[in-house]
Amino acid sequence: MRISVAADERTGVADAVVEELRRRGHEPVLHGALAEGERDDWAWASEDAARDVAEGRAEQAVVCCWTGTGASIAANKVAGIRAALCADAETARGARRWNDANVLALSLRTTSAAVLEEILDGWFEAGPSDEADDRANVQHLDEIR
Repeated sequence: MRISVAADERTGVADAVVEELRRRGHEPVLHGALAEGERDDWAWASEDAARDVAEGRAEQAVVCCWTGTGASIAANKVAGIRAALCADAETARGARRWNDANVLALSLRTTSAAVLEEILDGWFEAGPSDEADDRANVQHLDEIR
């Protein structure tokens, strides 16, 4: 799977995210501080990764900044993006299942390598729910203006 990855600096688990995605057989598309010559500010880098998903150049994205909050806010500004800031595997699993999240946001400050692996396990193990109420909630997101 093609997965866009953005980080505003190469600290914490920024490089580990890319390595772990490759280890799992995914093809990372790099943005921000991870890509030569790109603007590395969190708003721009996260927008670029989210646009890859929205425009079909990637199936999902992982966006990172110091707290993960700014990266998730920037990604969520792109139409069709459902970014979830996840600090543990169960939150990641729920974000995929109940929210059909297509962008994972991570904190470079608080995510350890071990927790990163657990979060990615939860993220990739879960798929979108088929329950009518869950689907209705996700569909309603496109109607909110």
